[in-house]
Amino acid sequence: MSRDLQYTRNIGIAAHIDAGKTTTTERILFYTGVNHKIGEVHDGASTMDWMEQEAERGITITSAATTCSWNFPTTQGKVLPETMPYHFNIIDTPGHVDFTVEVNRSLRVLDGLVFLFSAVDGVEPQSETNWRLADNYNVARLGFVNKMDRQGADFLMVVNQVKKMLGSNAVPIVLPIGAEETFKGVVDLIKNRAIVWDEAGQGATYEVVPIPEDMKAEVLEYREKLVEAVADYDDTLMEKFFEDPDSISEDEINEALRKATIDLSIIPMTCGSSFKNKGVQFMLDAVCKYLPSPMDKDDIVGTNPDTEQEVTRKPSVTEPFAALAFKIATDPFVGRLAFFRAYSGRLDAGSYVLNTRSGNKERISRIYQMHANKQNPVDYIEAGDIGAAVGFKSIKTGDTLCDEKNPIVLESMVFPDPVIGIAVEPKTKADQDKMGNALAKLAEEDPTFQVKTDEASGQTIISGMGELHLDILVDRMRREFKVEVNQGEPQVEYKENLTQTANHREVYKKQSGGRGKFADIVFTIGPATDGKPGLEFINEIKGGNIPKEFVPAVEKGFKECLKNGPLAGFEVEGFKIVLKDGSFHPVDSDALSFELAAKMGFREAGRAAKPVIMEPIMKLEVVTPEEYMGDIVGDLNRRRGTVNGMDDRNNAKIIKAFVPLSEMFGYVTSLRTLSSGRATSSMEFEKYEAAPSNVATDVIAKAKG
Repeated sequence: MSRDLQYTRNIGIAAHIDAGKTTTTERILFYTGVNHKIGEVHDGASTMDWMEQEAERGITITSAATTCSWNFPTTQGKVLPETMPYHFNIIDTPGHVDFTVEVNRSLRVLDGLVFLFSAVDGVEPQSETNWRLADNYNVARLGFVNKMDRQGADFLMVVNQVKKMLGSNAVPIVLPIGAEETFKGVVDLIKNRAIVWDEAGQGATYEVVPIPEDMKAEVLEYREKLVEAVADYDDTLMEKFFEDPDSISEDEINEALRKATIDLSIIPMTCGSSFKNKGVQFMLDAVCKYLPSPMDKDDIVGTNPDTEQEVTRKPSVTEPFAALAFKIATDPFVGRLAFFRAYSGRLDAGSYVLNTRSGNKERISRIYQMHANKQNPVDYIEAGDIGAAVGFKSIKTGDTLCDEKNPIVLESMVFPDPVIGIAVEPKTKADQDKMGNALAKLAEEDPTFQVKTDEASGQTIISGMGELHLDILVDRMRREFKVEVNQGEPQVEYKENLTQTANHREVYKKQSGGRGKFADIVFTIGPATDGKPGLEFINEIKGGNIPKEFVPAVEKGFKECLKNGPLAGFEVEGFKIVLKDGSFHPVDSDALSFELAAKMGFREAGRAAKPVIMEPIMKLEVVTPEEYMGDIVGDLNRRRGTVNGMDDRNNAKIIKAFVPLSEMFGYVTSLRTLSSGRATSSMEFEKYEAAPSNVATDVIAKAKG
C-alpha cells in the first residue's frame, strides 16, 4: 500500500560529540515501539551503535539508518481516535570531527534535522561544522537542548548561543520546569500548558498540570516573543498581532511556524533529558508539526546525460524513478549494500536501474528498509523513502540511480581531502592479498579514506581525516577482514602549489630506427584562477600548429602531473595551463608523444613557477579552567599556533586557535599534563596554507629521503 507522503519525515540527528544523539535515538525507538527495551550507550548496548568499536568507545562512527512510526497527535500517553501514524526514516550521525563525511552525506538526502545541544556545553565546535553543512544543503532544523538534568544546565543560555554563534533565529517553543536535578517537565508555550513526565513509566506517559506560579511571568514573556516571531514572518498574522495578539489561534501559530521552519526563517527550540526519558515525545510531535515532508521540498533538479539539459523530478510515485546512493556498506551476510534516497517514482525488487556514472544497467536483487545493521526485506521503495539495495556490480557514494528510459544525473557530493596518512604493511604473506581486498572495500565505503602506493618506497599509504579515523580503519581491517598489519608513524598529507607564472617550450624528440617520436608545445604555467582545485586548461592554438586530436593528450599529460608536484612529489592543489603554440611531425607525432611532452614540460616549468609546500592548518578549540590558560597559550605558540579568540563558557575559558597539523601529534597527552587532566580539546581541518621556509626545507628533505 502506498503511504501518503505528507506523513513521511526523513530526519537526521546531529550534534557535537557527547551531546546525546544516540541516547535520543534509542528513546525514539523505544517510544515508537520498535524496541521494547532501551539500549544505553554507556553499557555498550545501544541499537544504533552496532559496530564493536562503537560499543567499546561509546562513540558513533558510522551513520545508522532506521525506520519507525509515530502516532501523532498524542495526549497524556493515549492515542486519539483521529491519529495518523507518521512514518520516520531516521539517520543517527556521528559527532566526532573525523567522521564528518557521515554527516555530510546524510544531510544531502534528508529533509529535516533534529539538532541536539548539550544544556551544559551549548554550541560546540562540531555543532558549528554540522550547522554549516546543514546550511549548504538547506535542511530545516529543530533544536533540542538535551541533558537538562545535568549540573549547570541552562536552556535559555543555549538558545542565545544558537542565535549569536550560529546566526539563526532560534525561538523557544517550551520553557523548562526546573533544571539540573529538579528538572521534571516543560511548559508548552503554544498550548500554554505545563507537562510533567511520569518517571516510573520510563517517560512514556505524562500529565498536564497547571503552570507553576513562579513561572507565569516568564511564560507570558516568552509566549509573547514566540507570537511576535511568528507574526513577524507572516504578514496576515502581523495585522492581527497589532490589533490583538491574543486573537492569534494555536492553529495559526502552528501553521506559520511550520512554514517559517521549512524555509529556515525560525529554528523552534525544545528541551529535555533523553537519558531521564523526558521531552523526547514532545520533540517527536514537533518533528511531525514543523519539519518538512518530501512533499514540502522543491522538485529535485538534475541534468539529462544525453542532452545536458536541466530536468526535474517531482516527489511522486507517478514520475520516472530517480534516487541518489549516499552510502555504501559491506555486510558480511548480504554483501555490498547501497543506501539510497528515492526522490521520485518506484523501484521494485528484481527490476533494473541505470547508474548514470558508469552507464551500466544494474539489477536490484533485493531491497531492504534498514534498522541499524539489520535488514528488513521489502518488495519496493517509493518516492520520498530511504532504503538499501543489494545486487550492484559497481556503485560509489554519490551515484545517481534512475529509470533506463528517463536518465537523470543528480548533483553528487563533494568530500574533503584527507589530511593525515600512515604507511601500512601486511604482517604475513597470507595477509598480503587480503589487505588489498580489505583496503579496496573500506575505500569504497568511505570517500574520505584514500589508499595509494608511494612510488619511491613502494609502501602502501592510507590517508584519512584524523588519527582516530585511521585507528578505526586499521581496527576494522583486523576484525572484519582478519588482516593483521604493521603501521608506521602518522604522516601529514602535504600539498604543493605554484605561486608565479612561467613560460616554457618543451620539445620531445626520440629517434631509434624506424618511426620516431616528436612533440613540441609552448605553454604558460601558473597558479589556478581563484585557487580552484584541479587543472585549468586553456587551448589558445590558432590554425593547425598542433592537430586537434593531440590537444586532449596534452591536457591528459598535465592532469597526471597533479599527482606529483615539482618540489617533493606531493599532490598539487591546482594550476593553470595556457597552451599557446607548438608544432608536430606528420609521421613521428602521436598522442603519447604529446602526453609525454606535457609531463616533461611540467617538471621543468613547474620549478620555474616558484612552487611552495602547503600544510594543513587545523582549527583548535580548548576548554580549560582559567589557571592553566597561560601555559596552554604558551604551548600553542611553541607549536606555531595563532590564537584568534577567547571566550567564557560555564566558568571555563575557551581558547580558539589555528595550528599546523604537523605540530599536533600527541597533543591530547600534552594538554592533560599541562592542565592536570582538566582541559579538553577538539580539532578540525580548516585550510591549507604555505609552510614557512624552514619547515618546507625539512619536509622536502624527508620526502626525498
